[in-house]
Amino acid sequence: MPTIGVNGTTLYYRDNGAVNLPPLLCLHSLFLDGTMFDELAQVAEGRYRVLRPDFRGQGRSAAVTAEVIDMDILARDIEAFIESLGLKQVNAVVQSMGGDVILRLAARRPELFHSLVLLGTSARGEPPEQLAFVEGFLDAASAAGFVGEHLEILLAIMFGETTRSDPAKSDVVEYWRSRMQALPLALWPAMRGVVYRSGVVDSLPLIPTPSLVISGAEDKVRPGEWADEMAHGLPNVKHIRLPRVGHSVILEAPERAIPEIMRFLIDPLAESEGE
Repeated sequence: MPTIGVNGTTLYYRDNGAVNLPPLLCLHSLFLDGTMFDELAQVAEGRYRVLRPDFRGQGRSAAVTAEVIDMDILARDIEAFIESLGLKQVNAVVQSMGGDVILRLAARRPELFHSLVLLGTSARGEPPEQLAFVEGFLDAASAAGFVGEHLEILLAIMFGETTRSDPAKSDVVEYWRSRMQALPLALWPAMRGVVYRSGVVDSLPLIPTPSLVISGAEDKVRPGEWADEMAHGLPNVKHIRLPRVGHSVILEAPERAIPEIMRFLIDPLAESEGE
């Protein structure tokens, strides 16, 4: 898979190479990478050029020396990525941190986008009470990484209780458990960027792009009222809340989320069949 130099860094990205098809840009969650969209990429094959960059300092993209990678830097990275590849009228599917990035860019450059799908996303900064918990958690895990109790806490953040207790989902949970356990300490600048992000609620009215918000009813890190707030602020939006699903919507319920995503990408004005 290729790499590209943008905005003073080098991004690794997955690209199905379908240059004559509409672009589908997938931006991943913190702690994960572009492979979290593998199933969506398979379904979208033949319909879209699917591009899945890893953010700077994460996945297989270039490491960083800064103590914090803020969301504005990442938004400029993705802006340069889009322009360097000559992408027009981009469809974006983003999860969590990917949403933090795309909301900033879409507010500033709405002409770049044809549609937005926002999964497990919000427009808020971290509230003080949650910030204190996250800071303590990350500080405690910073010496040895995500092992033992810290790994279990991270899993509970990323996956809902129903998913974690469902034998049918155990392969997915165990796969990402092993991936998170192997996360390097080099990821900490990206973590700090998410934890200390500023809110962009006031920028939501600047995004006219047709948008689909899919939130999980069991999401603890970006709870339902945050998704409601974002959906209320976006001018052209549909909102689906999936029961028995936590933060990582597309990993926990691909059988429900992916059909909704594909239906929306094909016709943003169509009525949803979601729950």
